[in-house]
Amino acid sequence: MKAVLFEKFQEAPKVATVVDPTPEEHGVVLKVEATGVCRSDWHGWMGHDSDIDLPHIPGHELAGVVEAVGKDVKNWKVGDRVTVPFICGCGSCSECHTGNQQTCLHQEQPGFTHWGSFAEYVPIHQADLNVVALPEAMDFATAASLGCRFATSFRAVIDQGKVSAGQWVAVHGCGGVGLSAVMIASAAGANVIGVDLDPAKLALAKELGAVAAIDGKGDVVEAIQEITKGGAHVSLDALGHPATMTNSILCLRPRGKHIQVGLMLGDHAAPAVPMPKIVGQEIELLGSHGMQAHRYGAMLDMVESGRLDPARLVGDKISIDAAPGALMNMNKFQSIGATVITSF
Repeated sequence: MKAVLFEKFQEAPKVATVVDPTPEEHGVVLKVEATGVCRSDWHGWMGHDSDIDLPHIPGHELAGVVEAVGKDVKNWKVGDRVTVPFICGCGSCSECHTGNQQTCLHQEQPGFTHWGSFAEYVPIHQADLNVVALPEAMDFATAASLGCRFATSFRAVIDQGKVSAGQWVAVHGCGGVGLSAVMIASAAGANVIGVDLDPAKLALAKELGAVAAIDGKGDVVEAIQEITKGGAHVSLDALGHPATMTNSILCLRPRGKHIQVGLMLGDHAAPAVPMPKIVGQEIELLGSHGMQAHRYGAMLDMVESGRLDPARLVGDKISIDAAPGALMNMNKFQSIGATVITSF
């Protein structure tokens, strides 16, 4: 099969021909129809993720068609249109037994723990636990964004943040994750404030429901405190940077919730946090990392009802031959919306 492969961290990936995967007894192989290019893939290519063994194929936001089925799989057949969370549970550990596959103790992640979806085919283990059926009306490019940034934002806003109507929600960083969070929090009835350095992204945030947009070059905390008359109830760092994390915590009202969604790896793995604010105002700090397959139904119901429209967040559609360049440039420039590989 054709795939994007890198043999050393931080060296240019290449498009190569590699051996087709075969399914495990409990797994499936998917024919990849679309796969997103995510900043997490860039972190992997940089060597910030210890799970990666070289040589490696990145890619974890995917949608496609079941191509082959292991003998123990009961729920899926060849030809099914599906997607998967980027964290796949083992089904046997204590976290999986409580329904928290997103924190599985033995999790597998396409594009990190094994070869991923920047390829014509990708293997998925424990298919009956981890694979999700797609609505017939949803195109593959839109579906590819669900597995990471949109589902991650849904869990961050709905399950972790427990955002409710009338609350003030600040979203720091309006890339793919942040814009997803803006749309989801707005659909939940919150008053959303988008923060970014890019005027075009701020404009899109307002189109997606944000009631205010703030230039990240200014005094973000003061601006949010003024708009909200006391601070946000919930604030998300959707980028993953010490500056956005700090602003997110400081902009909260007493007993507010900070949700860390953007990964902080490499040089940013151990940032300083404003502890006096956290202690004195009883600020909650929450992480959010993916979403379980069994929670996709709630998200897809909102999509099918028209309350959420992830198709609006699809940006550039590229070929697999353009993927190496897109991957290497993720930390320099991110297009408005998700960049998706749609031709192989």
